[in-house]
Amino acid sequence: MHDIDELLDAFGRHLDLQRGLSEHTVRAYRSDVRSLLATLAPDDGEESDVVDLTGLDLTALRAWLARQARGGRSRATVARHAAAARTFCAWAHRQGHLATDVGLRLQSPRADKRVPQVLAVDEAARLLDLTAELARDGDPVHLRDWATLELLYATGVRVAELVGIDVGAVDRRERTVRVLGKGGAERVVPFGTPADRALGAWLDRGRPELATDTSPPALFLGARGGRLGVRSVRGRVHHLTALAGVRDLAPHGLRHSAATHLLAGGSDLRTVQEVLGHASLATTQRYTHVTPERLRAAYTQAHPRA
Repeated sequence: MHDIDELLDAFGRHLDLQRGLSEHTVRAYRSDVRSLLATLAPDDGEESDVVDLTGLDLTALRAWLARQARGGRSRATVARHAAAARTFCAWAHRQGHLATDVGLRLQSPRADKRVPQVLAVDEAARLLDLTAELARDGDPVHLRDWATLELLYATGVRVAELVGIDVGAVDRRERTVRVLGKGGAERVVPFGTPADRALGAWLDRGRPELATDTSPPALFLGARGGRLGVRSVRGRVHHLTALAGVRDLAPHGLRHSAATHLLAGGSDLRTVQEVLGHASLATTQRYTHVTPERLRAAYTQAHPRA
């Protein structure tokens, strides 16, 4: 028998220190595995603190995933559950907790091929114009909203990357920002004049209003002077998209919009891959929904017998 919390703590340390996964991914994988382990507990109506891993086999894994799918989970979520289970089983086998790696033959559902929802260019402009207008009152929260949304859209960074940026990572002369991405990979991303203007207003007039003697060097601060959190950014983005009358998007929707608009404007896939910090070009290719007009123009320009 194994103590569930001790098992998950050790697994989490492995994901963090040896795999270099993000805090968000570690938290998600731990939650997924806790759900899996709960299916191995005795069916006596009481929650157990311990688990017998001898009951964990391929049949149990498949049954657990099937329940997730029947419960209405998206394909992407079920695929993440499968990845978490495979990673846990491989780790547990290496640690001697499982006699064999029972997750080797566990397959993930095919991921949805849908293009992520994005804002149209005019919708993005309307949203950002609204945040700029609200920031005219000098309220530090409004100035922060303006700067965060401009930077999210200008750079395509993930929201977790955004809140992890420190003041020293921003080079306003070169208009670039250093971002720490998944797996601890660092990249430098450019941003344009509108984002620079919003950042300048935030750094000059907004951030000093929220900063305290104990504030971290974070670029974006919360109301009490601590580092701004992911949940706060999500809440503000939902609020502002509603005010602007555009489709409701999470911060990740601004990342998708940035990628789509970069490609529509003529950027090549490799450049967009570098900006977004994708490990695989196949991930970036989700955004290549090319219009017939652009395809025809590119063909006419490039094909020798067009």
